[in-house]
Amino acid sequence: MLSTIALDTQVIKPGLCTGCGACQGMCPYWDSVDGRTICYFDCERRDGRCQRFCPRMPTDLESLRKQFFPADTILPEIGPFRGLYLTRAADPAIRAKAQHGGTMTALVELALKEGFIDAAVLTRSQGGLNPEGTLAATPEAVRACSGSSFQVPPTLAVLNRALKENRYHAIGVVGTPCKTLAVYKMKGNPLPENGNHAENIGMVFGLFCGWGLDWEGLNALAARHAVPEKISHMDIPPSKYHSLELRQDGETVSVNLDEVTPLVRSGCRACTDMTAEFADLSVGGARSSHGWDVDKGWNQVIVRSEKGEQLLNIARKQGILEFKDVPETGLDKLKGASMGKRRNGERYLQELSG
Repeated sequence: MLSTIALDTQVIKPGLCTGCGACQGMCPYWDSVDGRTICYFDCERRDGRCQRFCPRMPTDLESLRKQFFPADTILPEIGPFRGLYLTRAADPAIRAKAQHGGTMTALVELALKEGFIDAAVLTRSQGGLNPEGTLAATPEAVRACSGSSFQVPPTLAVLNRALKENRYHAIGVVGTPCKTLAVYKMKGNPLPENGNHAENIGMVFGLFCGWGLDWEGLNALAARHAVPEKISHMDIPPSKYHSLELRQDGETVSVNLDEVTPLVRSGCRACTDMTAEFADLSVGGARSSHGWDVDKGWNQVIVRSEKGEQLLNIARKQGILEFKDVPETGLDKLKGASMGKRRNGERYLQELSG
């Protein structure tokens, strides 16, 4: 029997919750406070959307992949794959506010313009601290969400509310691997009798992700090294730099990663997906032999679906994105990094379960 008790015992108490918000925005039982998922009341429903959609509840991932992606496109290391590209936004104004190359912002804007989506569920990073989910229906609103945060807001609560309203009929969703998995669980387990309206999900844009950080812990760490209200950007460069970068007033403050890693959410330690395998397009920071000074201005893009391929081709044809050659070893390195995270996640789950 499924109920909120199942989520509590199988996800919340073991520390597996990702804070994605998939259980929220549908009923008054679930909520989030400073990145922590809380349940106000017990519910004895035998079946419900909160259990079906949670990315940490048991899921037959192989069956879910085959439901949405041709089997011959699925690579064991990184999931559905139709191509790997290095890109950046052609518009300098997008790049100036972006985490890296601005590819995601440019693609979501283009998807709106071309009718692939009529609104997008995004995270407004607010410089990286205390982010929040939002629904954007204009290019200006999309651009306001440029940048990233290592805190995890319950963005999918915004999606659930938008689906419930049934106002938009092709909603795009941008999210980390746990969020995109939850969205595909929504698409694969529709509950129209409960007002799910999963058919109104238009496209899914995945973000590469290593992990998220404890909400209160990151706020405290930022306050020790900078003025939180002045932080405009934060990033974690490649592992050899062993640092978290905070940018304020145009200058960068480097924080030793030893201060950061204790703040990694336990639910993120259990994650086995680095590249957001359930998506139409997945975007992350570039990695190449040219070094961080070059790479931080570019993105890696994995095309996963026919719709994603169509959008990227339009971006190339219209000059929305700039492209450059992927290094010969680029795909192999990406596969290796992805498998490294998968092994770490599986090891953590084994330790947790005994």
